[in-house]
Amino acid sequence: MVGSTTAMAVIVAVTADVAAGQPATAVAALLRDPAVKAALDAARASEPQTIEQQIRFCEVPAPPFREAARAAVLKRAFEEQGLHNVHVDRVGNVLGDRPGASARPRVVIAAHLDTVFPEETVVKVRREGSLLRGPGIGDNCRGLAVLVAAARALRQAAVQTPHTITFVADVGEEGLGDLRGAKELFRGEMKDQIDRFVSIDNAGLIITNRAVGSRRFRVTFRGPGGHSFGAFGLANPAHALGRAVAKIAEFQVPGQPRTTFNVGRIGGGTSVNAIPFEAWMEVDMRSSDPEALSSLDAKFHRAVDAAVAEENTRWGAQQTVTAVNELVGDRPVGLTPATAPIVQTAQAVARALGLDASLGEGSTDANVPMSLKVPAITIGGGGRSSDTHAPGEAFDSTDSWRGTQNALLLTIALAQP
Repeated sequence: MVGSTTAMAVIVAVTADVAAGQPATAVAALLRDPAVKAALDAARASEPQTIEQQIRFCEVPAPPFREAARAAVLKRAFEEQGLHNVHVDRVGNVLGDRPGASARPRVVIAAHLDTVFPEETVVKVRREGSLLRGPGIGDNCRGLAVLVAAARALRQAAVQTPHTITFVADVGEEGLGDLRGAKELFRGEMKDQIDRFVSIDNAGLIITNRAVGSRRFRVTFRGPGGHSFGAFGLANPAHALGRAVAKIAEFQVPGQPRTTFNVGRIGGGTSVNAIPFEAWMEVDMRSSDPEALSSLDAKFHRAVDAAVAEENTRWGAQQTVTAVNELVGDRPVGLTPATAPIVQTAQAVARALGLDASLGEGSTDANVPMSLKVPAITIGGGGRSSDTHAPGEAFDSTDSWRGTQNALLLTIALAQP
């Protein structure tokens, strides 16, 4: 049940409305429950605390594959909110349960721990009125702060839900993390136990129901190498790489569904006066359409093969350049239809709170459950962010409590039968 025994009639009405496919009516019924109203009031009143935690979380570094320090802070925060069975799983995710009257359906509310910034990044957050500046302050310190705020408001208002809610601070959402935290949730100890999934990621209020998939490769070109003058005439791995980049740059891709490609990093060589024995590049390709992504993937492989062949032919080399394509990221494509109950409920929650939450696409932790046909969406945590993934990343906290309330009410609504 939600709230006290007197709320049982409300819950019966909610259950009937959800079964009848009437999320707006169901959400309206929840808003009449005193405990739910108290939780929403608590979320708004404690927004300064939420902002303080957002800053505190952000000032603990969480570079790719090194999220443990921030995970420890979130573990303590989960314990402070009275969550049960708080623990860190084998890949570094922090999990904590808020038991309901029954275990299923189980709702998972998640936010990712990691940032895109390397270990040496200065993560001090600066305040400029309502504006906060610091690497990762929006993506995803905001999501983490709202995650904890939702648990806190549920505890403060003693809200009881018919079904269990699991709160998760997960690893590996950014960059070459390859969604390893989300993948572990659905393949590890919680396999086949998650019925509804919501990721809170960055700011704003958009509802992401379409998962943009990606394939990422590290391509290593190798050759004999030698002195730039004395060994001139050898096939050159860096030149082969350059030929490949030029071919990739000429790709023609569809605008709808939006399909993109990017050569993001390049490296190799030992000296300006040495033919390198190795050069490498990292390539990112994305689309929300699996056929478009597969087609782009095939073009990429052909481009690399052609570049190697051209470099070797150019020099008629006996000692040739070779290339190895290593798949370093594979984010699945997915979709939760706009007609799905989880999407309809998220929109009903937003409307009930006077918010405008449109549907959109993105690459988030929700890619994994969407690809498995588990009802899943990603929502923003409120406020407004800018310069995401840049050192000067900023978060405007004006009326950010609205995002906290939105996440809270959605959590409660999804924990109904």
